[in-house]
Amino acid sequence: MRTLIIDDEPAARDDLRRLLSAHPEFEVVGEAGRLADAEALLTTAEYQLVLLDVELRGGTSFDLLPHVRPEARVVFVTAHSQYAVRAFEVNALDYLVKPITAARLEAALRRVEPNSAPPFAG
Repeated sequence: MRTLIIDDEPAARDDLRRLLSAHPEFEVVGEAGRLADAEALLTTAEYQLVLLDVELRGGTSFDLLPHVRPEARVVFVTAHSQYAVRAFEVNALDYLVKPITAARLEAALRRVEPNSAPPFAG
């Protein structure tokens, strides 16, 4: 599954990439750390899954939601638990609070099966 990582912390992107390496069916096809870069990536890349941090340089991931492909799955990955309700209101597949463990990421990835959840409705 073609996956994007959008997080303003390079170390967090590294951690997600490392954790995803245990799941070869998930291929990281793009990364962004700033809002403008993320918007460009979301509108040009081919992807099925977005691992999306909430607070980014220049705004929040909620500013990016109109640019997410309607058929894509979104998993929020953040240090801020206060956005969870809003994330699920826009059909987030899951909401992971940092630091992410391998087991917690694996549980989220199991939910990314076709027909496991409604498409993203940002």
